[in-house]
Amino acid sequence: MQVGLIDWTGGYLTAEGPRGHAVTALGSSLGRRQTWELKVSQKQGEQTVVELRGHQGQALCVDPDGAVRCAQPAPEEQQGQFLLEVHPSGAWTLQQVQSRKYLESDGEDVFCISRGLTSYHMWMPQLAMHAHVVLFNPRLELYARADPELNRVWIDTEVPYLEECSFILRFRGGVYHLETSHHKFVSRSEKLVKKPSAETAFHLTLKPGCLAFLTDREGRILYPHGSRGLLRLGDDPADNKEWFVIRRCPQWVSLRTRTKRYVTVVCDSEVYAGSKKVTPMSIFHLEVNPDSKTVQLKGTNHSYLAQRERTSVVADGGCREPETCFHVQWHYGRIFLRAATSGCYLGTLPIGLVVARARHPGPSEGFGLRLANRSFLLLRGRYGYVGSAPGHAVLQCNLLEPDCIELLPCKHSIYHLQTCGKSFWSLTSEKTFETWGTVALNFCLEIRGNNLLAILAPNGYYLRGDREGALMADGEEVTGESLWEF
Repeated sequence: MQVGLIDWTGGYLTAEGPRGHAVTALGSSLGRRQTWELKVSQKQGEQTVVELRGHQGQALCVDPDGAVRCAQPAPEEQQGQFLLEVHPSGAWTLQQVQSRKYLESDGEDVFCISRGLTSYHMWMPQLAMHAHVVLFNPRLELYARADPELNRVWIDTEVPYLEECSFILRFRGGVYHLETSHHKFVSRSEKLVKKPSAETAFHLTLKPGCLAFLTDREGRILYPHGSRGLLRLGDDPADNKEWFVIRRCPQWVSLRTRTKRYVTVVCDSEVYAGSKKVTPMSIFHLEVNPDSKTVQLKGTNHSYLAQRERTSVVADGGCREPETCFHVQWHYGRIFLRAATSGCYLGTLPIGLVVARARHPGPSEGFGLRLANRSFLLLRGRYGYVGSAPGHAVLQCNLLEPDCIELLPCKHSIYHLQTCGKSFWSLTSEKTFETWGTVALNFCLEIRGNNLLAILAPNGYYLRGDREGALMADGEEVTGESLWEF
């Protein structure tokens, strides 16, 4: 779990300098140097022993004199271990295990010298996760779903393949606003509203593991009510029903053949490209293994596509089976899937049956890939989110808060990109982007990891985030600066 930690003055705990050794509370916003990886070591009663690691991978450590720095602690030492306690206000305290002294700040420097608890020892966590999330209730084992017709949110979905299960968690002025995929906001009343305000502002109480619940300014808690699980405020949640696990919005996709038929699971496990429309059985969770660079496709029935005897492809696989792994090639938005066990490419027979038999890819082996649960993108790169910024004529890639980029799917796996004002992205002669274009340009999306995209621009180059802040279309290959969390 990645978090930012805000002290009593509003400053962020920051790893300073090129190597990040020095630690201050001078950060004014949540950036890379203000982001800390929280690692749970062990439980001690109601408290949790944790380590905090900065963006360079070094741990937050306390010296014998109380000085705080980032370093690599010796395995037998407890310099970097803290007892984490979550207080009723949502604030955290971090007590160094060895000395029993609390991490504190004077507004600039950070140190660990006092055993008496005061307000100077309180740190308010801010979730550093990408803003596009789903909310899972572990007590009910169900996901939240926004209902745009009734303007309500229900906790009633077992598999979050619907776009209505995704939310945008916006952090503004120390409070959170929960925005639905239809760009309405959860409010203190039971209904969704069109604009954020004091009525849509909630405090987030956060625990390790991304466990959280939301409260309003009066301390009332958002939790599911009744047999249908209506999400609304109340005072007395039972059985820990107020706790949600905040997870990244998963990447659900559909695959379409050149004959405009969608790959679909029929009769429980057979796989055909026969449907002209997207159905729940033609939506798959694309899971990327970062070690083997292979992908797996899991259906809404929880089974994986697998190559079985000879050439057959069946939706009956388990996540650990090598037969469910496929190598990927991208070609202008089209995806080619090669079975890891046989080396053959997935394709379709004239009757629509999906098989793995071609040693070399041809037109029948290319699939158009569509994002099934996203009508918009929130892009975050190495330097921040993508969006428009005051004082800049071109799109920037270093923003603290994302702009919604509307997706318009077109033929041949092409997308057009729009602003919320419905104007198109336009490409300048300097390979930057303006947002008031009147002509739609063609972009190709390539999934290169779990919630990671590479985007091919109309000029044949990949979108790249420049260190100076501009979004560029000049990437000749996929690098760290041309990968985007979405």
